[in-house]
Amino acid sequence: MSGSDRDSKPKRPPVEAAGDDPWAKWRQPETPAVQPEKAGKAIPQGDFLRGAVSPEKRPKSKSAPFESATKPASARAARQKPEPAAVEPAETPVAERVKPEGTLGVRKSTLSTERPINRKPIRGGAVAKRTTLAEKAATAAKPAGKPERPANPKAGRDSVGESPWAKAVAAKPAKVPVIEDKPSGPPPEGVRLSKVMSERGLCSRREADLWIERGWVFVDGEQISELGSRIDPAAEITVSKEAVKDQAKAVTILLHKPVGYVSGQPEPGSVPAVTLVTAENQVPQSGGPEFKPWMLRGLAPAGRLDVDSTGLLVLTSDGRVAKRLIGEDSDAEKEYLVRVSGEMIKGGLDLLRHGLELDGKPLKPAWVKQLNEDQLHFILKEGKKRQIRRMCELVGLKVIGLKRVRIGRIRLGDLPMGQWRFLRADEAF
Repeated sequence: MSGSDRDSKPKRPPVEAAGDDPWAKWRQPETPAVQPEKAGKAIPQGDFLRGAVSPEKRPKSKSAPFESATKPASARAARQKPEPAAVEPAETPVAERVKPEGTLGVRKSTLSTERPINRKPIRGGAVAKRTTLAEKAATAAKPAGKPERPANPKAGRDSVGESPWAKAVAAKPAKVPVIEDKPSGPPPEGVRLSKVMSERGLCSRREADLWIERGWVFVDGEQISELGSRIDPAAEITVSKEAVKDQAKAVTILLHKPVGYVSGQPEPGSVPAVTLVTAENQVPQSGGPEFKPWMLRGLAPAGRLDVDSTGLLVLTSDGRVAKRLIGEDSDAEKEYLVRVSGEMIKGGLDLLRHGLELDGKPLKPAWVKQLNEDQLHFILKEGKKRQIRRMCELVGLKVIGLKRVRIGRIRLGDLPMGQWRFLRADEAF
């Protein structure tokens, strides 16, 4: 090829003209065009190109453009460093921006769906209640007119100021008490045998049960040995000789109790009054029985007397005497001499006679007389615990001494303190 042909070919533009290089914008600049802290800012295209290496600092090589053009794309990608994510210039049209990947939809939780009735209630809710037959019948029986409020608590949940649980309770039908059928037939006829014997004064009810159990009781000549037997109140009752002998063993003792002895069950630090019933403390009487230790069996006080009181105390094993003195219908009088201190309130004597109550119950009328400034005379027909002392406190007085001198028709008399005697056969309360 001649030199003229070489000269006739057009010369390529010099490499230094960066603006005419078709590959200039695809070459990777040696220094990053965008600083990390400014990566989020949009940089104009002119500024982005100005961040590339200037043509004067680039190595001059005529074959550089052609090497990049002839080498495969994979080799070029391996040689070139990964380009940092370029920020779109501000001038990029909206239509050419990259769209996000994925799909859009409505969140299911925002959709209003009703919960099925047959599901279990969540906390704070309630399951719709089925209408019972009783409620249907009640609804049908009511006259038409004002609509009835729904029985279902869920139906009225939107009402203001009302609790759905209160409606559920109100809607629940009340339980009808089941009345058991009582055994048909007339009530049992007659009266208990032990009660009739006690009312007739034959013995106490406790003694009657004991005699019946032992077969010592006869009703109209027929032996009765079953407890709880009922008879005609007008029937004839007789007892055997064994019952008479057993009753003859019962004794009644009159004791002048000193202060410091308890009348009934012993209390801590106290001594029961029955311990004073000994042969040494007995006051002998002409024609009276001789004391035997077995007489203490079944001996009990018929009426109490306070530990700090003195006077007549009755100890007996005879049920008839006990019933007469402490029975529910007993009207035996108890007479006391009382020494007091203090000043009685105005009208206090009338209050002591018939104007006081203890433990919420009115007291029976009492006979009260003032003997002198510090002594009162009481006659009662009842004997509640510490009754006289509490009565005196209500009228401004304090009891400093109390002595019982009579029970029924039996007086203490001249019986020495701490001694006792038998109730004679000609005596009765």
